[in-house]
Amino acid sequence: MLEALRTVLLDPALLAVYLLAAGAMILSPGPDTVYVLTRSVGDGRESGLASAAGISVGVLVHTLAAAVGLAAIFRASEVAFAAVTYVGAAYLVYLGVRTIRETELLAEGDGTAVEENPFREAVIVNVANPQVALFFLAFLPQFVDGASHVPTQLSVLGGIYALLTMAYLGTVALASSGVRTLLTTRPRLATGVQWLSGLVLIGLGLRLFVGGVG
Repeated sequence: MLEALRTVLLDPALLAVYLLAAGAMILSPGPDTVYVLTRSVGDGRESGLASAAGISVGVLVHTLAAAVGLAAIFRASEVAFAAVTYVGAAYLVYLGVRTIRETELLAEGDGTAVEENPFREAVIVNVANPQVALFFLAFLPQFVDGASHVPTQLSVLGGIYALLTMAYLGTVALASSGVRTLLTTRPRLATGVQWLSGLVLIGLGLRLFVGGVG
């Protein structure tokens, strides 16, 4: 039984290296950070935290895909990879356009706004990016300790990555939501931030689209 337990647990030295590598990856700016910043500044702390949680759930979905080999399908099938890439790119562009066109981006909630689900949207933003799936397929196996219980160890690694992601993006949401108070008192500044956030999301979507084509 002890031998079986050792095959599931990760080597401490390898785990330490993984934590450093994962931390560096998570701290690198990307679409997830931009999305959480946009929702937190635009809609407040709760929306930002919900977005951070959605991104973290997306990480778990990619971990499951890596564990069962679904990401390998994307790598082997150019059609599948391109299809999901274009869907993810189109969704980011849609979010960017909606952010720019939103007339009550910083309005205080009065019950009249259109119901939105930042958690669900964040999950879609993360899951609909096949490049993230390929990243996990390439990154996680490097820290698996031995050939036994690979799916279990991949799940543990992915779970750790999701927790680190939530800790970082949650901090981003809490720190950036304070900016909302400033923007509500400066409409012109709020408009500029709204356009900047929207254009960044559109740019990320176009970059994903071009990357998928290439």
